[in-house]
Amino acid sequence: MTIMKLMEARLNEADKIIDIHKNARMIDDRYAITKAEKEKAIQKYFTEDGELSKFPKKEKEKIIVLIKIMESFEHGVQYTEKDVNAVLEKKYNDYVLIRRYLIEYGFIDRKRDGSYYWAVF
Repeated sequence: MTIMKLMEARLNEADKIIDIHKNARMIDDRYAITKAEKEKAIQKYFTEDGELSKFPKKEKEKIIVLIKIMESFEHGVQYTEKDVNAVLEKKYNDYVLIRRYLIEYGFIDRKRDGSYYWAVF
C-alpha cells in the first residue's frame, strides 16, 4: 500500500490512483485504477441516465463499475435483499449478477442468514 502512495505522489491529477474500499478481498493490480481510467470506463459502460449498458469482462473495469454502482447505497443503512434488488434493478437488468459481484468483491456484506445487507465503504 505504501508503494502505491509513493507512486501516486508523482502522478498528475488524472493519473492518481483511486482509493480502495476497506473490505476489498484480493488487492492486486486490478485495484491500480487511475482517475482517468475510472472516468473512461464510466463513460463506456453507463448511459447518461446512470444505467449500466453492459457488464464488463475485464477485472479492472468490473471494479470501476461496482464502485460506481455503490454510489446508490447509503453508509450505515441496513437493506433487505428485496431493497438491494430494487436499487440494483434500476442500474442493470441482471441485478442478481451485480449483487453477487458486490458481495464477492467486498462492496456489500450480509448477515449470515441473508436477512439484511449493508454497504461497506
